[in-house]
Amino acid sequence: MKYVRLLGAILLLAGCKSSVKSKYDSWSEYMGGPDRNHYSTLAQVDTSNVQQLKIAWTYDAPDSGQMQMNPVMVKDVVYGVSAALKVFALDAATGRELWLYKDSLASNGTCRGVAYWEDGNDKRIFVSVASNLIALNAADGKPILTFGESGKVDLHTGLPDAAKDKYINSTTPGTIYKNLIIMPVRVAEDAGAAPGYVRAFDVRTGKLVWTFHTIPQPGERGYDTWPKETYRNLNVGAVNNWAGTAVDVKTGTIFIPLGSAAPDFYGANRKGTNLYANCLLALNADNGTYKWHFQMMHHDLWDRDPPAPPNLITVTKSGKQIDAVAQVTKQGYTFVLDRNTGASLFPVNEVAALPSKLTGEEAWPTQPVPELPKPFARQITGLTENDISPFANNQAELKKLFLASDKRPLAPPDTSNVLLLPGYDGGAEYGGAAADPYKGILYVNANEMAWFLRMETAEQAAKKEQEKRNGLTRNAAGGLKSPGEQIYAAHCATCHGADREGKAASGYPNLTAVAQKLNLQTALQIVSNGKGKMPGVSGISKEEKQILVDFLFGVEKKEAVSKDLAKVPPDKYLHTGYPKFLDDKGLPAITPPWGTLTAINLNTGQQLWQSVLGITPGLPNQDTNPTGCENYGGPIVTENGLLFIAATKDGMFRAFNKYTGKLLWQTKLPAASFATPAMYSVNGKQFIVMACGGEKLGTPKGNKVIAFALP
Repeated sequence: MKYVRLLGAILLLAGCKSSVKSKYDSWSEYMGGPDRNHYSTLAQVDTSNVQQLKIAWTYDAPDSGQMQMNPVMVKDVVYGVSAALKVFALDAATGRELWLYKDSLASNGTCRGVAYWEDGNDKRIFVSVASNLIALNAADGKPILTFGESGKVDLHTGLPDAAKDKYINSTTPGTIYKNLIIMPVRVAEDAGAAPGYVRAFDVRTGKLVWTFHTIPQPGERGYDTWPKETYRNLNVGAVNNWAGTAVDVKTGTIFIPLGSAAPDFYGANRKGTNLYANCLLALNADNGTYKWHFQMMHHDLWDRDPPAPPNLITVTKSGKQIDAVAQVTKQGYTFVLDRNTGASLFPVNEVAALPSKLTGEEAWPTQPVPELPKPFARQITGLTENDISPFANNQAELKKLFLASDKRPLAPPDTSNVLLLPGYDGGAEYGGAAADPYKGILYVNANEMAWFLRMETAEQAAKKEQEKRNGLTRNAAGGLKSPGEQIYAAHCATCHGADREGKAASGYPNLTAVAQKLNLQTALQIVSNGKGKMPGVSGISKEEKQILVDFLFGVEKKEAVSKDLAKVPPDKYLHTGYPKFLDDKGLPAITPPWGTLTAINLNTGQQLWQSVLGITPGLPNQDTNPTGCENYGGPIVTENGLLFIAATKDGMFRAFNKYTGKLLWQTKLPAASFATPAMYSVNGKQFIVMACGGEKLGTPKGNKVIAFALP
């Protein structure tokens, strides 16, 4: 009998292995599949031959710049999106262009890929451009005119009337479940942002099927975690899913990481824990009804929205297999939850947090911190003046700045500098984590960049603007600031500076010569639709956006009158911007590593290994003692022992041993790839495909989509 049981177990394992291979040998969805695990069972490339990889084909996209898209491949066709939001279809074996679609609103923006759906001969590609969800025929790229209005659905559909003209966009592909597409959306992050309700649309007709109110209404669960009638408060918004979702097809459950409430850094108008902000939310994917939630931060004041889709995995605890969901965070934490109940599989402590000194603010007194897994990114705790970068020439200046900043864990925003580590972008970022779904191992890359957080009163901001105006912008007759200047001061100066000179080291470009780089129409589209990390300007009319662009281009008609520059009353405190803690060379001001790659065993909560990710050219000993560097975009992992990742500012593509973290191979890309690659097989040949658009972090622009394969 013992041998019969053993034979049965062997057959069961063999069957499991076979089913895994059939499930993970394609790349037909964002991040590889509905579980978002970036995982493949393809085995032609392995640890013994990975060094032989060569570029198999190259596609020149019709425009250049940030391409953050993760390609999908269906029936030997690769689908993707260019930097200017042009959708393309390529022969997966050769890279030959099959069709190209450009929407009239497509000019600039960020799009991390497309969604594919089919039913018999009806095959569709879904892409978001500006505030529209567009359905295209997968065969020829032509709009499907029976979807929505002439092929488009306005993503304002299902939001309150007060939000109909507010900024909304979608940078991440929707999730396909049966005949539904559940859409992530991006909204503004300041006062007056649109609410980020989760909505599902019919893939055939575009009709709204269900809506989940992420800012609850009377009678709904979570309503008492906000002040009464908050859902009507025009000052409060967001709580949106922008990073994408994962779906358990077997149970019909969709897992939705929801972001912060807006305004991000001052919550006097949203006192309470603010469900469902900063939650992992599980809904019935068929109808949007609630299953469970887990909140990862209460009353967020640090913009700690979950940056990536969760991973659906199976872990083993006390000899028992558990279907789990893991969510990586900007904080460097990983929350591992039971997929069916939302209960944490490791202890989570409510750690005492600090009270706010800002008038009207009520910081929540505790915050959830998991005991395990340990953080995969460095924490502000324990950082001392001895951690100032040894490569900095201005160490005395940096130490003075460091010592003058508030470095306490969970220090709330204040009118003096608070040092954040991990910074605003994490920790984890939009590339997300890869996972071996049945072994319970998670692989995540992280940034080690410290940023400053500081607030100022609205009166201080107005005084600074007045002083600037008196010193530089008043004419000899003492002329008042024009409408365009007023709009710029209210909506743009925080990031780009009152003088429009930007903060290049922190990723905010100089706008003084914008007319030499862009045309008026392109600039207007960026103002409306956003680009990269910049959301579209919200809270102003189309006419006011035109006035703003005219001002930036120096063609504003001074007699123009802005009817309503501030439809939403300003908060008492305003965020002063996003400066990084950098040295005199623009490098991180803290000691390396500045980028890491970590393998975490989610069965035990222990780290298996951590490797430095990336190099910093110009610094010594990078071959033997790399510093790491900033990175955006995720890894992919294979069953047979490989981990591939680009993502780094240094513009390299690397392969690691997934068991040890040892670097096996690397090559220079034509431009940095701030995106997650895809892996698939065509005609028996295994390909790894990625977008190389550069531009982010000040890297040179590129326009290549490239595929690697063995010779």
